Amino acid sequence: MMTNQLRRAIPQALPSPFGQGWRLACWLPVLCLAIFFLTLPARTARAALNIQEVKSEKGITAWLVEDHTLPIVTLQFVFDGGTSQDPADKEGLVNLMTGLFDEGAGDHDGDTFQVRLDDAGAEMSFHARPDGIYVSVRMLSQRQDAAFDLIRLALNRPRFDQEPFDRIRAQLLSGIIANEREPHAIGRDAWRRRLYGTHPYSRPPEGTKESLARITPADLSAFHKAAFAREGLHVAVVGDIDAKALSARLDQLFGDLPQKQALAPVPDVTPKLGQWTLVAYALPQTSLQLAFPGIGRSDPEFYAAQLINDILGGSPFTSRLFQEVREKRGLAYGVSSSLEGHQHSNTLVVTTSTRADRAAETLDLIRQVIKELVDTGPTAAELDASKKYLIGAYAIRNLGSSRAISATLLRLQLDKRGIDYIQHRPALIEQVTLEEVRAAAKKLLSVEPAIMGVGPRLAGDSE
Repeated sequence: MMTNQLRRAIPQALPSPFGQGWRLACWLPVLCLAIFFLTLPARTARAALNIQEVKSEKGITAWLVEDHTLPIVTLQFVFDGGTSQDPADKEGLVNLMTGLFDEGAGDHDGDTFQVRLDDAGAEMSFHARPDGIYVSVRMLSQRQDAAFDLIRLALNRPRFDQEPFDRIRAQLLSGIIANEREPHAIGRDAWRRRLYGTHPYSRPPEGTKESLARITPADLSAFHKAAFAREGLHVAVVGDIDAKALSARLDQLFGDLPQKQALAPVPDVTPKLGQWTLVAYALPQTSLQLAFPGIGRSDPEFYAAQLINDILGGSPFTSRLFQEVREKRGLAYGVSSSLEGHQHSNTLVVTTSTRADRAAETLDLIRQVIKELVDTGPTAAELDASKKYLIGAYAIRNLGSSRAISATLLRLQLDKRGIDYIQHRPALIEQVTLEEVRAAAKKLLSVEPAIMGVGPRLAGDSE
């Protein structure tokens, strides 16, 4: 969903010559944030990351990286649950709810709440994902009293008033109607259904026209009470705040929430592989996806799988798929593979787009590259290069800004990694043997994948 700043960027950010009520002060948080993000990567590269575990008096735990260089605090947290909790006849409920937390809380209606949030030099956004509700907050540390109080109201006393409820629901409905004619959106829905059947992961996270019509503000209030609890909470903070101050802020934000969540159980699911799905459209390009078995981050073989994925298609310029599909034959601008993990299911997915008249050739080549990797395994040189890349790129990808750092800390908590994981990670990768990587290739890539094409019908396709 949109942040409050994006939703109101035009009427509150322009200088006074362009309209009424424009406030130059609105630019100050933007300027500070711009300076912060331009300078933080260099500072992060120079300093070791010192992660502290902070526990409040009420037992709420957060991971903190202090950085007092600039007066900014970045806070990210997640409540377990997410769109997999949508009832079967009310898909889109969680996504709709996340659009309303800055539309009124406590005694403040939507307009008042949003103006006060801007005055506090803060921005706040909520996002619904399959397994969690993610919240991102940035604020000026000098105005944190006002900012934390507003966030507390949003978390504990959201209003879900009828007018903003109807407006946000109408926005979502417009997107759903537009996507009814969008081939790739149709493909995403078909892909989920074919992989996951009737599992909650198969449901459209934005809902349907029919399901959105069934949802009421009372439904949102009920789910808020069920999901927003301390039991399923994970918190990461980066910036201009110390451990003592953060401890008090944790209780201020979360201390009055219920202790236990009341979520519906979600079973594990094995994706249905070995099937072909075509979303037939007369497009100049065909998009291709192949899904293979994945692996959980807590699995002992995870690092071997991560390395084989990198060798296959994870590295942006040196992977086998990139070299064979793009560099040698020019069949696609980009081709990649990734390990996609959910709490209840995992896949390894290969994606590319190519000229429609060469889609069958591209698909055959991808499958040939995968077969060769399974049959012969990677070379020692490939493994060594992949290890160096995965170790060296980690800081650039995950520690380059306050938002990236806080997201990384949050991910490590969700994956049940130790607070010293970043220090130990290189050794965990280095110790993986060539035999283990070859075994991972056979385990993950030797099965018949699920394949989806979005574009004209491929030669030989029977669907």
